[in-house]
Amino acid sequence: MRKEELLQILRDPEFQELIRKVTFVSLVFTAIMLIVYYSFILMLAYAKDFLATPICEGCATNYGIVIGIGIIVFSWLLTGAYIWWANNNYDPVVKRLREKFRR
Repeated sequence: MRKEELLQILRDPEFQELIRKVTFVSLVFTAIMLIVYYSFILMLAYAKDFLATPICEGCATNYGIVIGIGIIVFSWLLTGAYIWWANNNYDPVVKRLREKFRR
């Protein structure tokens, strides 16, 4: 690819809009995951008694384990949400841009 072709792609408004969307969505999803994860870490530091509390009388499972598993499941769901977004928003635009700039 020549430099002129690359500059044409980089200056394309549709490409620039795609970059803005990807950056925004990535930052939002990252922020959500960081908030969830660090909230759990803060709970480990300041709410140990709550996390150590069994979920029922005589149960060996406590709230900390349930919340920890919940965070893992939440991260899977967040990944699935990003994949859904990419399939419905990112991929069609990339396909259009490839066709637009194909030799």
